[in-house]
Amino acid sequence: MSKYAKLLLELINRSARHMTAEQLFLELKKTEPRVVQATVYNNLNALCQEGMIRRLSIEGSPDRYDKIRKHDHLVCKKCGTLSDISFDDLTGSLERQLGEGILAYDLKVFYLCPKCRGEK
Repeated sequence: MSKYAKLLLELINRSARHMTAEQLFLELKKTEPRVVQATVYNNLNALCQEGMIRRLSIEGSPDRYDKIRKHDHLVCKKCGTLSDISFDDLTGSLERQLGEGILAYDLKVFYLCPKCRGEK
């Protein structure tokens, strides 16, 4: 694993935010001024392919990156705020319904966050 991949993995694993590639690039540049955006994108892609981080794709928004720890996400339909939520593990229920094993699932629950609900 490259030096930059290790640093990106550390940033993602210790962050409570769901950062975009651009945000990760700017954060990494603070300690590694010579890093370029292409290096960040290449390393993020490699980390995703190796199953060390996960890419969160939400329509109309740049991809964000997250730790692998099992959890689901709440997404505000209005402002795009993304936050973690933990439901009971649905794997067993999904496997029973499908009649076979699943590798993984990515659950995003869309709602209006308290701030946006207050703006009505």
